Amino acid sequence: MTRGPIRLDVAVGYAIPRKGLPSAVSFRKWTAAALAGRIREADLAIRVVGTKEARALNRHYRGRDYATNVLSFPAELPEGLPPGVRMPLLGDLVICAPVVAREAREQKKPLAAHYAHLTVHGVLHLLGWDHSDDREADAMEQLEREILAGLGIDDPYLPMPD
Repeated sequence: MTRGPIRLDVAVGYAIPRKGLPSAVSFRKWTAAALAGRIREADLAIRVVGTKEARALNRHYRGRDYATNVLSFPAELPEGLPPGVRMPLLGDLVICAPVVAREAREQKKPLAAHYAHLTVHGVLHLLGWDHSDDREADAMEQLEREILAGLGIDDPYLPMPD
């Protein structure tokens, strides 16, 4: 049985030097795991950026003046599509490498595992998942745990080891 969507196109761009960052293959694997059983075909872009760009985007689109770990920009489908027709374009993820590295160090997590978690988290946002209240947050976190476990990655919500 194949995992993930039947057709998946993930464009990965690096706005900063790639040294120490996950490969495009890794981002595609994590994206496919997040989409498995949820969508048949998908196009999305992932851009790995530095602090300055992440902060500017967060300020412009969310009104928050700091760099955050991941931003999700769901695609806006054009008007006039017949009912039930969905384009495969999901949207864009922007991942801030310095924030991800800092969080992984602070939380004593492997860097690749934290990237995987944030990629899965961002893709779920593109699918419409949210965590604006406790019930939604619990459901989204449980789904993230299941997806990451399927990738052999520990529960990202466990307390930090001492």
